[in-house]
Amino acid sequence: MQLLDHVSIGVPDLDAARPFYDAIMTALGATKVYDRPNALGYGERCGAADTQSTCLAVYLDASVIEPNKRHWCFKAATRAQVDTFHAAGLAAGGRSDGDPGLRAHYHADYYGAFLIDPAGNRVEAVCHSASA
Repeated sequence: MQLLDHVSIGVPDLDAARPFYDAIMTALGATKVYDRPNALGYGERCGAADTQSTCLAVYLDASVIEPNKRHWCFKAATRAQVDTFHAAGLAAGGRSDGDPGLRAHYHADYYGAFLIDPAGNRVEAVCHSASA
């Protein structure tokens, strides 16, 4: 079961966020589906013929982003994809908040990486497979 249908992340500067989210979503295999003056979209929205898709929206939002425990975690098909996500995010203006690696305190095969986007949002990619 996929729990989330779609999620939105707010950023105060869409031009600064665009290269970062383009890079990490490409690394995870997500297609950019729109690029508007006030929002970016990745993935695919669900519809009657496709009930399994998910969508990420990155919206222009002038609210202050304070440090907190909130973060968005994206599924990666392989550990190499997690590595690519992390490297691509760093190259596009993000900061590391946890290098790629195993996090056995979650479970033995939990392989994840954490980034802080240019606005201060925390994002993660995870692969749960031992052999991927």
